Amino acid sequence: MAIATTNPTTGEVLKTYEPLPDDALEEKIARAAAAFRSYRLTSVEDRVGWLRAAADVLDADTDAVAELMTTEMGKTLASAKAEVAKCATALRYYADHGPAMLEPQQLDADAVGARQAYVTYQPLGVVLAVMPWNFPLWQAMRFAAPALMAGNVGLLKHASNVPQTALYMEELFRRAGFPADVFQTLLIGSATIERVLRDDRVVAATLTGSAPAGQSVAAIAGDALKPTVLELGGSDPFIVMPSADLAAAAAVAVTSRNQNNGQSCIAAKRFFVHADVAEEFTRLFAEKIGELTVGDPMDPDTQVGPLATESGLQDVVEYVEDAVGKGATAVVGGHRVDRPGWFYEPTLLTGVTSEMAVHAEEVFGPVAALYTVQSLDEAIEIANSHPYGLGSNLWSEDEAERAQFVRDIEAGMAFVNGMTTSYPQLPFGGVKQSGYGRELTELGMREFMNAKTVWVGAPSSEQEQGASAGSANE
Repeated sequence: MAIATTNPTTGEVLKTYEPLPDDALEEKIARAAAAFRSYRLTSVEDRVGWLRAAADVLDADTDAVAELMTTEMGKTLASAKAEVAKCATALRYYADHGPAMLEPQQLDADAVGARQAYVTYQPLGVVLAVMPWNFPLWQAMRFAAPALMAGNVGLLKHASNVPQTALYMEELFRRAGFPADVFQTLLIGSATIERVLRDDRVVAATLTGSAPAGQSVAAIAGDALKPTVLELGGSDPFIVMPSADLAAAAAVAVTSRNQNNGQSCIAAKRFFVHADVAEEFTRLFAEKIGELTVGDPMDPDTQVGPLATESGLQDVVEYVEDAVGKGATAVVGGHRVDRPGWFYEPTLLTGVTSEMAVHAEEVFGPVAALYTVQSLDEAIEIANSHPYGLGSNLWSEDEAERAQFVRDIEAGMAFVNGMTTSYPQLPFGGVKQSGYGRELTELGMREFMNAKTVWVGAPSSEQEQGASAGSANE
């Protein structure tokens, strides 16, 4: 894929970029490594100040950055503005709470015969971030904010269709006053990732993207013995039981499936509805989907814009055609929108079976697959049969059902009676083929830190007195 801004609303190529030549890439890596040597020694107070300044810059740039994201990948302008605000929140969250996360963790010194025993958290170095286009600012920020607070240095390889947003990330931290080269954007193709990751000056990597991309990065990093965090695909289950508030569940279901034009890893994609309420929920769900306004994402009345790429649109067309051809019913939607750009109708499929591609794969577009089930056991069994395990959702007022869902669903996140989403205050990540490791909170910060054990002995006179007691060592 060329490194270019292509407006998905019109299909027009607006700006293209040449990939970094080898010598320029080498220079950027060298500058990142040099920056880490000094940046790791900066004070926590300085980092807090720079994070707050970056949040202030984002606030001032909201309109321009939101329009840029909408132009590059088609999200509605309203959702783009919300994304900018969320990034500013994350920066301030780590400014507020990061210092406490970096405090040494005191251990039981007496139990190990020490005057002091503790864990100190220290940055690892230069971390490569390989990021996707669907939340082009937020997904890069949820790596950048904790990494920079920790004292790490970042190299961003962003998706090739959002180069201007990627360049803005580098500009943002520079304008906020961070030391030079602590966060740089690499305009490179996917084929160059291996070279960067194998460089000894790059010590770790994080990737948000497809399972095949994650497998590739994990294999390279594993061969080089470098830690990784992977946030991969999702086909989140959304389970509705008879005790649920059906109107509320249907309203959230529509938002969850169609947010970001249906292009979200944690969007609800498979809807498991108990037979006792399936008819009513399907009616409510279909009505609300049919009310969505599809159109120019710059228009404030638009709720669903275009898909980000032409190939992504074609994938959605093929998924729906396959399902309908094998017996599914498109209760609402089911067709490409007849207008320029890469638009697809918000769609509800019923009668989905295991023979259909929508059952086993992630549909990255505004298409909901609905199943009727006889019990919570059946819903969880079918949900867990999928290779992904990112988010999950249950709608029920029954405490026993809630407890069973939380215990048995194979997912990194379980939300009850509310939409699955990400917050700086909650760990984010999945299991199975949805990846491993966690982003956000202190867990995300510490993924790329050395938890160094420190043991400080008693004075030498006291050690001599205890030497005769002997010890078992390993």
